[in-house]
Amino acid sequence: MIGKVITGSSFGGCIRYVVQKHDAVVLDAAGVRMQQVNQIINDFNLQRKYNPNLGKAVGHIALSWSVNDAAKLNDEVMVMLAKEYLKKMKIQDTQYLIVKHRDKDHPHIHIVYNRVSNNGKTISDNFQKQRNVQVAKELTLKHGLYLSPGKERVNRQQLKGEDKIKYELFDAIKAASKKVKNINDLKQVLAKQGIVTHLKFKSGTTEVQGISFSKGEYKFKGSEIDRSLSYVKLNQAIEQQKVKPEKSLADQLREVMETAKQERESQDKTEQTVYLKPEPETHYLRQSLSAGADLLDDLLGNIADDDDSPERKRRKKNEQQQSRGISR
Repeated sequence: MIGKVITGSSFGGCIRYVVQKHDAVVLDAAGVRMQQVNQIINDFNLQRKYNPNLGKAVGHIALSWSVNDAAKLNDEVMVMLAKEYLKKMKIQDTQYLIVKHRDKDHPHIHIVYNRVSNNGKTISDNFQKQRNVQVAKELTLKHGLYLSPGKERVNRQQLKGEDKIKYELFDAIKAASKKVKNINDLKQVLAKQGIVTHLKFKSGTTEVQGISFSKGEYKFKGSEIDRSLSYVKLNQAIEQQKVKPEKSLADQLREVMETAKQERESQDKTEQTVYLKPEPETHYLRQSLSAGADLLDDLLGNIADDDDSPERKRRKKNEQQQSRGISR
């Protein structure tokens, strides 16, 4: 659930837009006649006369829900949520008109209310935008409605009209803010994309109070697009994300040489460490048998060599002669 709060000075323009929109359906109203559009406008204007010094007496709220909640939101449920929203926003004891629009895929309604209450007092709009965000989230959680995961994950291809432009602005501003050094640079980058940046200055000074962005027929305050795009937060983000100066050629060469040195040192350490792969036991058995066979061959060879020595031959001859003498 998302709420958008607007204040204005013309009941005529606001009510005609809300009621005469194609396929608009009036769901509920309080304190006004419903036969004709002019009767509704006259009744709102009649009550504002109780407090003629209030310039912006028109309160206009757009409540929208995710397409994921469409099956849950019949007319009665949307009216119930609208009334609960008004109560939590402290908009009570006054005229209101609730109208459903069907020009977009997601369910949404418009609430027009009189900031001059039934007893002639002013319904405050102080901190209304901040309270709106809190109340919308509270009701979303309370009634188990779909909670948006954030603008980065929204499917842009399904968006149309105002919502499509708003997300296009969000994407463009976020991307540009990461590449610029100040707000003036941001203005120039966005201008190339057909986006106009509007700065609001404090009366009679050069102090910037707010920022807005427009594309085509649509114009939004930065905070309406996303809270991170208010002037203060956007300026802070740019300061933190300034483009770092390019390194000098000497610094770049120094980094290359240092990296090469580290790679050589790492390679030398790797070459000095030799790891032997363990051999299976059968290898050692074969190796032992082979060594034993070689030793046996050496011994036999030595014996054979000894049998053919001259000393051995003389001993054999003497033994043979002695043997012949005995036999005689």
